[in-house]
Amino acid sequence: MPSIFSRIIAGEIPCYKVAEDKNYFAFLDINPLAKGHTLVIPKKEVDYIFDLDEETLSGLFLFSRKVARAIQQTVPCLRIGIAVVGLEVPHAHVHLVPLQSVHDIDFSRPRVQMTKEEMAELARLIASNFT
Repeated sequence: MPSIFSRIIAGEIPCYKVAEDKNYFAFLDINPLAKGHTLVIPKKEVDYIFDLDEETLSGLFLFSRKVARAIQQTVPCLRIGIAVVGLEVPHAHVHLVPLQSVHDIDFSRPRVQMTKEEMAELARLIASNFT
């Protein structure tokens, strides 16, 4: 059975897409730690990030860097933090989180509430800065 992320890539489940190429896909986290919190995934469905082949793993991080730069151009922040947890969805992925402090990437914190309209506009703005 495909993961929820594979179903998002296939267009079966809607998302707020910010970037895509032939191998990778990035979209806003619908339960964000901070405005601009984005998930970046390989299109190849592999559960554990360290089971990815070297080319896919390195490509994931290079693609994530491009997405992080687009987020930073859109969302005022000091840096973009990156986290790999890998327990919540059986599909390798990284979290890109705009940071003002180290505490902003604490997954036990309350989540930011945004409307669908705010999410759509934020995705559009980040996508416009993606190169």
